Amino acid sequence: MLRVGLTGGIGSGKSTVSALLRDHGAVVIDYDQLAREVVEPGAPALSAIAERFGPDVLAADGTLNRPALGSIVFTDEQARRDLEAITHPAIRELAHRREQETDAAVVVHDNPLLVEMGAHEHCDVVLVVDVPEDVQVQRLVNLRGMTEAEARARMAAQASRNDRAAVADHVIDNSGSEAELAGTVGGLWAQLTDS
Repeated sequence: MLRVGLTGGIGSGKSTVSALLRDHGAVVIDYDQLAREVVEPGAPALSAIAERFGPDVLAADGTLNRPALGSIVFTDEQARRDLEAITHPAIRELAHRREQETDAAVVVHDNPLLVEMGAHEHCDVVLVVDVPEDVQVQRLVNLRGMTEAEARARMAAQASRNDRAAVADHVIDNSGSEAELAGTVGGLWAQLTDS
């Protein structure tokens, strides 16, 4: 099994690359999905989050109130670290279980926090999707409805472009067209599976 780490800053197009790799035959473990699963009602991580951040981070139905939690952790670095100390171990454990459940030749760990979690160290190959910061901001404002300040706060909460590039085996430039991106990913897939 080839373990591929895939990461990129928010708004870089990492999810598009992930989908292209899945289309080529990879099994994708989506860490955004895992992050949602580990905080479902009844999960130990959700209880720990409510204990640390208070009842206002829970919605009336007992689910996580993501906007309320986000307003805390994206403006307070210690709060973000506290959240990560709760969620990251649970996410790592669930990812490991998912990987053990497959016999695929290529497993992609699609993880926006691959570098921050130190998970790149457990991958055979690290792919980083990259675009200039102004492109990230533009996409977050236009496609996700964030203000520029919100976009920059989310970006600042992640590893820098340089930090991601420093651990990359391949940096995928996604500032071009979708066709160019598909061609780049197809070429990488051929390299990854040519062994």
